[in-house]
Amino acid sequence: MNTSTELPAGSAATVPVAPPAPSRAEAFRYWMKLGFVSFGGPAGQIAIMHHDLVDTKRWISERRFLHALNFCMVLPGPEAQQLATYIGWLMHRSWGGVIAGGLFVLPSLVLLAALSWLYMAYGNVPAVAGILYGIKPAVVAIVLHAAWRIGSRTLKRPVLWAIAAAAFVAIFAFALPFPAIVLAAGLLGAIGGRVAPGDFAVGGAHDAKGGAHPPAVIDDDTPTPAHARFRWS
Repeated sequence: MNTSTELPAGSAATVPVAPPAPSRAEAFRYWMKLGFVSFGGPAGQIAIMHHDLVDTKRWISERRFLHALNFCMVLPGPEAQQLATYIGWLMHRSWGGVIAGGLFVLPSLVLLAALSWLYMAYGNVPAVAGILYGIKPAVVAIVLHAAWRIGSRTLKRPVLWAIAAAAFVAIFAFALPFPAIVLAAGLLGAIGGRVAPGDFAVGGAHDAKGGAHPPAVIDDDTPTPAHARFRWS
């Protein structure tokens, strides 16, 4: 896949361009693969999608990805599946949303049934029990790596790290309800965005100075598709 355009002779640089939009077949293959490899719970699944869709395939820009993730985080339900469904819908309308959301869980359902049978049939066998227990620390490592990967992309200012630390303390030490923490963080962000907008700037844009992502299929300035625009009827 050629993702750069050559400049006139004598120029040492190339201008990156967005890759071609994925076909339905290509999207189907990706969502199917994601359903089989999305280990590590929501954090791991979101990190995998970020790596694949933002860094590798460049189907969506980081700013748009994180913007969608913010909305999914405040909705009830599994945010990783909601994010996959939204991106699939954004690219391929209702068909894309159904395929992305369905394939996000169906392969794991098959694997869960197989592993459940394996555990019920051979769970007392030392070798099988050792394999299952050995998976646990690996999953913890995946979750920690995913949290760091997403956090390092979104928490680009000290004040944002402070809010994240305060939220962790509120959950871990004081067992405050998650909705209250989200509402408090949103209120702080709304106030901070007006008082000190530079400290609450959204990361992820690609520009010449930041050295961030080259153009994506759904880029920062890509117009919202007609099917994704709000209408009353």
